[in-house]
Amino acid sequence: MQEKINWNNCYSPMRFGEDIARFDERSVYERDYDRIIFSSAFRRLQNKTQVFPLPERVFVHNRLTHSLEVVSVGRSLGMMVGERLAELPEIKDNPRSVQFYQDQLKAVISAACLAHDLGNPAFGHSGEEAISKYFLDRQNDQGFRSAFKPGEWEDLTHFEGNANALRILTKQFNGRLKGGYQITYTTLASILKYPCESLARDKSQGKHRSKFGYFQSDAEVFDKLIKEFGMLEDSRTPRAYFRHPFVYLVEAADDICYSIIDYEDAHRLGILSFAEVRDDLMALIEADGKSDMSRLRQNLETLREDKNESVAYLRAKAITALVNRCADSFIENREAILRGQFKTSLMDSLADLKQALSIIEKKSIGKIYNHESVVKIELAGFKIMSGLIEDLVEAVLISEDQAQKRHSKILSLIPSQYKYTSGASAYEKVMTVLDYVSGMTDNYALELYRNLRGISVPAV
Repeated sequence: MQEKINWNNCYSPMRFGEDIARFDERSVYERDYDRIIFSSAFRRLQNKTQVFPLPERVFVHNRLTHSLEVVSVGRSLGMMVGERLAELPEIKDNPRSVQFYQDQLKAVISAACLAHDLGNPAFGHSGEEAISKYFLDRQNDQGFRSAFKPGEWEDLTHFEGNANALRILTKQFNGRLKGGYQITYTTLASILKYPCESLARDKSQGKHRSKFGYFQSDAEVFDKLIKEFGMLEDSRTPRAYFRHPFVYLVEAADDICYSIIDYEDAHRLGILSFAEVRDDLMALIEADGKSDMSRLRQNLETLREDKNESVAYLRAKAITALVNRCADSFIENREAILRGQFKTSLMDSLADLKQALSIIEKKSIGKIYNHESVVKIELAGFKIMSGLIEDLVEAVLISEDQAQKRHSKILSLIPSQYKYTSGASAYEKVMTVLDYVSGMTDNYALELYRNLRGISVPAV
């Protein structure tokens, strides 16, 4: 029987899809990082919207630059937490564990941060919503709905980018190697933010069940991760488990960047004034109580001629404060985290910073995420993704006796790596569509939508 998860067994050099652990000059976790950063799925993030549409003259973040910044923050968290875990009595007498926490935890968190947004479709949450809405709109069509089992239907009506990231990293698509990217179990477990099936979604049970982490078609992958680390069960039916401890560090890195970086972009675009960005970030830094505010003000005076550089300086100081505090919170709550008793995120556990963070969050929602440019691209993205899903799902599910020539033409557009096999179920056919559509960049999705709707004709 697998021993319950602890600090000496919550990491593993084994790769999904391989039966043996391989070693070379690079650690297996550094190789995870390399495999992800050289992947086409990662490159496509450069043309996926983060928050703002990409303007011509002002640089703002896309999914790729966001992911790289999350890596930077995550690496710091992994290094700081790893050094302190290595000193714990239950670890320091285990040379293998000491070496892992001192030298490799930062590589695990870096790789997981690099992969955390791979499953997000074009146009972000609008893309997720558009995929889900197509199926929600047909929930009263009993002939259509009866083709899917309850768990499958829940997957489709609540499409989840986090579950899709696990699928992208592990699925053996046509013509690809067994195990997908063959990433280590440790890195895979670190991105499993919601270790439950879609039927187990229940926000009242904690953050680990507010969404879901795997599709029904990928249950075997999930089972292997659970077994590898002896992760603690929360619910047997429907299936839900408590998080792997490293998830909290990846989540914190993402939360820190979301909280601060969007503020910097909003200033560059003129959505937030320099004064309010300066004051809000300084309030956060001051609430932390660890920075020399006199020296900080002196440095701001030196930078007064360049407001963008002033905001960048404050952004760096704010991130440093949050990284240090999240690392402290992880260590302080490590036993609760390991036992599935820590019910919040590391960022939400910083009680003395809550007011300053709340001000930033409220302005982000009110002025940034509801800014006209953001709303317009969300609406456009929803329309584009809805149209693609409608055309492609119709083509894969229509019966042979009703199929028209245009349906076969549409099917021919789906790349061979996503083709379904003869005898595939309705769910398996739809998942091939979602594999194709969720991997599209914003520009590709827009161009394909225009082509299928006859709005534009592709150049030869």
